[in-house]
Parts: sequence; C-alpha cells; structure tokens
Amino acid sequence: MTTISSSGTVRCAGRTITRPEVEDFLYAEADILDHWDYDGWLTLFEPGARYEIPTTDHRPGWSPHETGSFVDDDWDLLRARVKRLKSRKAHAENPHSRTHRLVSNVRLSEDTADCFRVAAAFVVHRARDGHFDAYVGWYDHLLVPTDDGLRFRLRRSVLGHESLAAGARLSFIL
Repeated sequence: MTTISSSGTVRCAGRTITRPEVEDFLYAEADILDHWDYDGWLTLFEPGARYEIPTTDHRPGWSPHETGSFVDDDWDLLRARVKRLKSRKAHAENPHSRTHRLVSNVRLSEDTADCFRVAAAFVVHRARDGHFDAYVGWYDHLLVPTDDGLRFRLRRSVLGHESLAAGARLSFIL
C-alpha cells in the first residue's frame, strides 16, 4: 500500500514537490480542458504516457487492460484522440459540450525514483443537448517532474458511479 505524505510533499527525481505545486498543475489542466485547448492539454503529458478510464465495476488491483475500460489509450491513441476531438468530424462533440471541473482532496505519495502518485477527487459538470450531467470520481495519476514542469506519465480517471445512464457518452476528456 502506498503511503500518503502527511507533510504535503514528496521527493522525486532529486526534487521536493509540494501539494500546492501539484494543485496548481491540476487546476491549470482543468481550465485547459474546460476551454477545449487539447493541444495545450497534450503538452501536459510526457511522450509515452497513458490515459485510462476503467469501467464502473473496476476494483483496486484490477488491470484495466485485462478487465475492460472506457478508455485505455497508449501514447499513439492519446494523440489520435486529441486530433479527433479537434476535428469537425467528432460529431459527438460538435459543437463542444460545456464543462466545468472541480478538483479537490489532492494527496501526494511516493511511487518510484522518477515519478510520484497523485490522488484527487473530481466532479465534472457537463451540459450537452439540453442535458446536465455530473461525473464524479477520483484521479489516480503518476506525475513526473521535468525542467518544463510536471507532466503526466499516467492520467487515470476512476468514476464513482455504479453505472452510467443509458446512452451516456464519454466523448469528452474526463
């Protein structure tokens, strides 16, 4: 089991990373996504990174690669997803949904010598086609400190829902 830092800091790659630094990174990401700046969002990843959303029946310790997932993107699929979402051919998001993200309860824990784990709660409000939905859950990310700031090695969004409503689409970034 990973130990959460009680001091709000972790040591990684010879640096001390603080919770406010990570919170600022996550808040900036939320703003980028709410403004549909997918080129900007992609710069928050290190090359080779992954983006995952396990299914709602996912349990800790299960591999989303073996048990199923809503999204299981390697680096190439992640870049293709961004390209598709920027295209007018992305009919499920043309015009774009209106989203508003809230991120809270950010916690840091050490993982390896070159990356660290971030857990946080999220709520993503989405308005689309006359419907207003709230997606709630938690993030389980691996971040890497670089000379250019923090970068995602793994961006995982775990839904807290028992199931998604019939017809629900995850056609946007959660």
